[in-house]
Amino acid sequence: MRRFVILSATWFGTGFSPVASGTVGTLAAIPLYLVLARLSLPLYLLTLLGFFFYACWASDRAEVIFGEKDSGKIVIDEVIGFLITMTGVPCSWQGIVAGFFLFRFFDITKIPPARFFDRRVKNGYGVVLDDVVAGIYAAIVLHLLLRFM
Repeated sequence: MRRFVILSATWFGTGFSPVASGTVGTLAAIPLYLVLARLSLPLYLLTLLGFFFYACWASDRAEVIFGEKDSGKIVIDEVIGFLITMTGVPCSWQGIVAGFFLFRFFDITKIPPARFFDRRVKNGYGVVLDDVVAGIYAAIVLHLLLRFM
C-alpha cells in the first residue's frame, strides 16, 4: 500500500523532480486530461469528484509517509487542479497551453481563499483544496479567454 500511495501522490514519480515539481506534476496531468476530455461533461465532473476524494486520501497518507506537511513531492493536487481548470474546455493544444499557464499562475499566487486552505486546513484536504480553488479561478479565466478570442 505504501508504494501505491507514493506512486499516486507523486503522480508516477514526477513529484521527485529536483526542480519545479508542481510544474512537472501539472505537465504530467495532461495525458490524463486527454483521456478524460472524451467523456461527456456530466461524466467528466463525476470523475473529478471521485478523483478529488482520492487525491485527498493519497495526499493525507503521503504526508505521513514523507513525514512532511504538504510536501513538495506530493503533486496529485496539481493534477486535480489542472483537471478542474480544463473542465468544459474543448480539447486543443491552445486550450491545454493556456490552461497550463493559467493554473500555474493561480496555484503559485494563491489568491484567497486558496491561501486560507493552504495555511489553515490540515491533512490531505488542505493539500488539495488550494489547488481546487486555483483550478476554479483558472477555469473561469480560461473560459472567458476562449469565449472572447
